[in-house]
Amino acid sequence: MLIACIVIFKYMNSKTLLCIKGANIGMMDYSKFISKLSSRRKPSCISELRRALDNCSPSLVWLASGMPNPEKFPFREMTVTLEGGKKLTLSKETLSAGLQYGPSHGYLPFRNQLKRMVEQWHAPPRWAESDLIVTVGNQDGISKALDMLLDPEDFIVVPDPCYSDFLCMLSSLAPQIVAVSVDDQGMRPDILQSALEKAISSGSTGIPKALYLVPNSCNPTGTNMGEERRQEIYAIAQQYDLIILEDDPYCFLQFNDKYLPSFLSMDVDGRVLRFDSFSKVVSSGLRIGFVTGPPPLLQGITLHMQASCICPPMLSQVLIHELLTSWGDEGFKKHISDICQFYKEQRDAMIQALKTHLTGICEWIVPEGGIFVWLKVLHLSDTSAMLLERGAKGDIVLVPGREFMVDSTKPSPYMRAAYSCVTPEEMMKGMENLAKLIQKEIELQSTHT
Repeated sequence: MLIACIVIFKYMNSKTLLCIKGANIGMMDYSKFISKLSSRRKPSCISELRRALDNCSPSLVWLASGMPNPEKFPFREMTVTLEGGKKLTLSKETLSAGLQYGPSHGYLPFRNQLKRMVEQWHAPPRWAESDLIVTVGNQDGISKALDMLLDPEDFIVVPDPCYSDFLCMLSSLAPQIVAVSVDDQGMRPDILQSALEKAISSGSTGIPKALYLVPNSCNPTGTNMGEERRQEIYAIAQQYDLIILEDDPYCFLQFNDKYLPSFLSMDVDGRVLRFDSFSKVVSSGLRIGFVTGPPPLLQGITLHMQASCICPPMLSQVLIHELLTSWGDEGFKKHISDICQFYKEQRDAMIQALKTHLTGICEWIVPEGGIFVWLKVLHLSDTSAMLLERGAKGDIVLVPGREFMVDSTKPSPYMRAAYSCVTPEEMMKGMENLAKLIQKEIELQSTHT
């Protein structure tokens, strides 16, 4: 079934498309991007043999792997009730597939469904040479991509502030982190250019390899990157031969009618690995994400899958595949529209609570999508001790800004608030509590100076 979401990207600027059509498309040398650890990975013979099951004949006799006999699974039927009361029933065959081991790159009907979606959403210029694999959530794909790309001392470029769990992933890999400041449109191209020039001229043994971005509703800042800036950053990635890690879990949580073109949609070189997720629009507990990009890079992630989790959760893939099929084109678009309307109302309620209680105490940018608002306290140099040591006692918990900074030893006056799971009444009370907490903190610090 074709999930037709082309309407989402119908506003893509024609100038981007003209730029793509007129580009000189060359072949990327992916071998230099593969880390030593990843290059030593070997394919699992059994997992590779399992690919034969994707399009096997009914007469195939499978004696290759230690699959348990599905007849001995205790589950015989599965029916879930969707919002609105509609029932979704998995057939015996479909349920059996969902309860069994599957391909490391993902359940074939689901992958084919996702490929059609990606082609319609993004129209990648190198689509004929691209592929897609399913991962155990968005973050699993990113973690395995970093493992594949980075040797110690290699350079990776990140926005500062940056998604905190991404920084956690980097910590054990020991790369050289090039931190690039952001503004209300995300990473600044001028600072990116100068930072890369400085990194290359430093004489380090490492090489610049990758650039990490959250272009839509960035976590933690909530900012959206404009189209012109995306083009500038892509051009810089071309100039320095960087792989772009496009982390876009908030792609569908946009509050404006105009959806901005993805980096994948302008990727004339095959240098973008794009990470998508169903966590924000279907279920976070199902743990399903997917990665789109060049097969030589996806292969490194797949080999890691074979050696770790074997395959993404099959039942989750089957369930989402059946859900999307049941919804059809209009059902999917309606679901996304409903979600965006809900989170937009949540955002509006949070902004009202901020205006009521934190005007003159904090500054913020009104997010155009997603679930976060990034606050700057005007009269504090750092929020960490206040939030971590005294926040819960003051009946308010936020994440201190220092946790999102590349250098977490430096003070940060910022903090991140999530408005996804609280009521407007709770937001109003929470911001009142936060205002009191900040005032007490200012008084406490004044007594120590």
